[in-house]
Amino acid sequence: MGCSGDLATALPGFHCNRGTAGASVIVLEKMKSAGGNSRISDSGIAAPETDLQSARGITDSRDLFYEDIMQSGLNLNQADLVRMLVDHAREAFEWSRDDLGTAYLDRVDIFGGHSAARCYTAEKISGSTIIARQLERLKEQGVAVKRETRFCGYVQDKTGRITGIRAAAAASPDKEILMRARRGVVLASGGYGADVEFRRRQDPRLDASIDTTNRSSATAEALEATFEIGGQPVQLSSIQLGPWASPDEKGFGHGPRFADYIVFPYGVIIDPASGRRFVNELADRKRVSDALLNAGHPCIAAADSAAVAKAGWDISRALKTRVVRTYDTLDALASAYGISCEILEKTISRFNEAVSSGRDADFGKPILEQAGPVETPPFYAMRLWPKVHHVSGGVGINTRAQVINREGDPIPGLYAAGEVVGGIHGANRLGSCAITECFVFGREAGRNAAMNVH
Repeated sequence: MGCSGDLATALPGFHCNRGTAGASVIVLEKMKSAGGNSRISDSGIAAPETDLQSARGITDSRDLFYEDIMQSGLNLNQADLVRMLVDHAREAFEWSRDDLGTAYLDRVDIFGGHSAARCYTAEKISGSTIIARQLERLKEQGVAVKRETRFCGYVQDKTGRITGIRAAAAASPDKEILMRARRGVVLASGGYGADVEFRRRQDPRLDASIDTTNRSSATAEALEATFEIGGQPVQLSSIQLGPWASPDEKGFGHGPRFADYIVFPYGVIIDPASGRRFVNELADRKRVSDALLNAGHPCIAAADSAAVAKAGWDISRALKTRVVRTYDTLDALASAYGISCEILEKTISRFNEAVSSGRDADFGKPILEQAGPVETPPFYAMRLWPKVHHVSGGVGINTRAQVINREGDPIPGLYAAGEVVGGIHGANRLGSCAITECFVFGREAGRNAAMNVH
């Protein structure tokens, strides 16, 4: 079956693109529902120099954002892609809010590894809020989304240009469909966090014993097909773990909202074996995850009721499922997790001194202006253990979002955006930067594919 328009978008499970410059578009979605991991995310998007920051007197800049990303990525990032990301982040956020019509909460947050509060969250605290607006826009523009249709491979002409794709519908899995693309194909198939065999080949630690926050659609077949036609593999072993996850629930779950949004800014992480803190809770995800793995067992994230109230996040679902539990006293919390009561009290007292002085001499955690001592019961706690969350490795692209081959040259007619791309985040991705990346490079890929940029 031929593609009805100019631009075919191979989309086995992540991000939607729309036609620009007069091009017609068809979107392929591997799953029944569109959106992939973005749909189940907390919807965070990071951008500097915004009106929301100005209204709150927050000082930030594109250069500071750039430095934070590079530092988090251990300077393994592809610098020109990072520069493009930070230079267009505000534009992408404003496009999502003002043009697309996505509703965001009236707040600006700081997460681990960021030097300034620059993170924004969509209403309902769910990526589904963003995906719903994208799907509505596609419908308004008459763009077809073919669900339950998997990508099978590329079609190339004699010169190596991508001229279409092969696909198969779930209803007829053995019958391939040929879709022609006169202008280009945009690959936005997401990462491989749920592909245990592929990720294990990149990092042997990440076998089936390590859970993932990803949807089952996060597999590597589209990425592998891109390598088969010469696409450049980039940092495939750079796989990020989410340190705010809990072993007491499957998948992403409800606990991360408590750990990431309340404990990490205002509370403490305790090793139950020693009863002590062992990491800067506001460090980036790699550093916190590595510290947890080095502990060798689940650790305890704890905060008091004042922190829960101050943060203002709804954690009722986490309480209902009992992944987060409450305790009337620190002694009761310590007893529940086999921690020495005496040592825990000393640890909390030491942390409270850091809050009072505004300086954490032990681990260098930034003490936020609105932070307070951990002393107001009830006390809230959950167990932490990292899960595979995001892959920073993938296929190489240039600043035009063109897929490049092993020699660094563009593969004509092929573009990519989102988690399928490697090189932007280096060794570790800062929180709230994934959707920013999708917007910035997705829009660039769509424009250039529609304009037939070579």
